[in-house]
Amino acid sequence: MPTISKQEKFLAAALQLFHEKGFKGTTMKDIAEAMNFEVANVYNYIESKQALLEGSLFSISKQFHTGIDFILASTYAPIDQLRELIRLHIRLSVQYPYEIALHTNEWRNLGAETRQQFVQERSEYEQKVATILERGITDGSLRQMDLGIATQAVLSAVRWLYRWCTDNQGQFNPIELEKQLMEFVIGGIANSAHPSMDDKRAE
Repeated sequence: MPTISKQEKFLAAALQLFHEKGFKGTTMKDIAEAMNFEVANVYNYIESKQALLEGSLFSISKQFHTGIDFILASTYAPIDQLRELIRLHIRLSVQYPYEIALHTNEWRNLGAETRQQFVQERSEYEQKVATILERGITDGSLRQMDLGIATQAVLSAVRWLYRWCTDNQGQFNPIELEKQLMEFVIGGIANSAHPSMDDKRAE
């Protein structure tokens, strides 16, 4: 089992507090108490609470962008790219649930300039998701639908995963989660008459 550093323990404790108490509701004293040390020692790990928020948000944003860029550049059929997108969200939600909780709920606490950058990155990610869906609609593997509605529906179906992970604390089967989510999302927007769906049913 890999050794967890003090820095990693500190970050995990701080992020969990942000999730439980909210970013504004969490004080440096709260973080220090969670780590059982003096408040002054908190600054050995972070410059400020704001810096921790910014670092965590842009780090997980980069993970999402890197993942979807690989998917978009792959030779997979669009419907399989959509499956990989769902797997990406499941994998990151299992590995980084508290970072994604911040990503979903606390980005409004960024400073004006960094908030604008974050919103731009989020918009670009949504456009990449739309590209996958548009490809599927074009090749007939996904049914005809409004692209904007489809994009938000798919994202809504996966954005809650962090809460499932934090609430269940690893007491669930991620393979079963993937299976059920695939059935829900793909089953809802796939074109059942498309040959690729016949191929999947035959597997």
